[in-house]
Amino acid sequence: MKILLLSAYDAQSHKRWRTGLVAQFPEYQWTVLSLPARFFSWRLRGNAYSWFMRNKAELEQDYDLIIATSMTELSVLRGILPRLGQIPTMVYFHENQFAYPLQRPEQQRELMHFRLSNLYTAICGDSLVFNSEYNRETFLQGLRKFLKSMPDFAPRAIVSELEAKSQVLSVPLELELFSRKKENTSVATDLFLVWNHRWEYDKGPVVLFKALELCKLNGLPFKIAILGQQFSSSPDSFQKIQSEFAENIIQFGYLPSKEEYLDMVQSCDIVLSTALHEFQGLAVLESIALGLTPIAPNRLSYPEFIPEEYLYQSHLDNPDKEAFALYQLGEFVSAKNILKKVIKINNKHALAYLYLYKISNKENQKNDMSYYKSRVLELDNSLIDQGK
Repeated sequence: MKILLLSAYDAQSHKRWRTGLVAQFPEYQWTVLSLPARFFSWRLRGNAYSWFMRNKAELEQDYDLIIATSMTELSVLRGILPRLGQIPTMVYFHENQFAYPLQRPEQQRELMHFRLSNLYTAICGDSLVFNSEYNRETFLQGLRKFLKSMPDFAPRAIVSELEAKSQVLSVPLELELFSRKKENTSVATDLFLVWNHRWEYDKGPVVLFKALELCKLNGLPFKIAILGQQFSSSPDSFQKIQSEFAENIIQFGYLPSKEEYLDMVQSCDIVLSTALHEFQGLAVLESIALGLTPIAPNRLSYPEFIPEEYLYQSHLDNPDKEAFALYQLGEFVSAKNILKKVIKINNKHALAYLYLYKISNKENQKNDMSYYKSRVLELDNSLIDQGK
């Protein structure tokens, strides 16, 4: 079987998906065309032209199947190369343009063109595959709302047709992540956190900064690694984080080596997300596979993959309130993680009680060991059994 794979905006997660897909099916003959993940507006509207001018010979070959990302201008490609319209086509949606949070009102007009492009590409696909149910639902609901807002000649029957040919198939994690050995680390009362997302507005750096402020203000001991892809311009919150929490930061910036990155993530206890925009969350899922405890907002795709006890309440319109919700959950999860480390290595409860005493001072509790023992029991009865 000959397959043409088109990745129009080859971001890190898209590249991971396509390389994994090709590796899983070596018996097929693959032709892969990709374009760099830069100049977003031009790439989304100009990818068909770029490929037509640079890769016309490859596009004119005979194929049994086309797999294209949703950012591909499939309708334009079929218009200028009609033979492509005769080939069965699957469209993979890493994201959709109907659930993107606007940073500035002036983006609304440009976004309309991106949404129309999403629609035309979906119409061209024989099968539509989404990486999460959240992605699929926001696409279908967003499209229905979008068409309803148009002044005329915008029938909404197409939504049901697209829904009928859609399904969910998440990007898989590499199996070696689950068996990767973790280096032995010493027990410390500091919690090691990692935030490993793109350094952009839609990943919620404002809430991250405010939550770290609360941790520091309330004496919650922590270290943090701020990882993820950086760009020429990043939100001011990152500079504020670097300045305000210099003593807490163990890594600030992108790690180009995959092994270095995995080592750094695996050395941490908790992976944080403050995302406003996430369709699957590979960075968080990867961290969970490496043994970390997640703390993420109760929205987007996270409820599909993460138990409710690790999701903090979402307050999109109130960053202060959301940061406090993150902090409250983080304090509880942090206590559980510290107890696990203490009991595993020391096989005693003394340090666990001491830690609970530290985090409970603000509650004006007396130095009563029965109180702290009850707190340990509330956190996790199984930990007490392990420590006997």
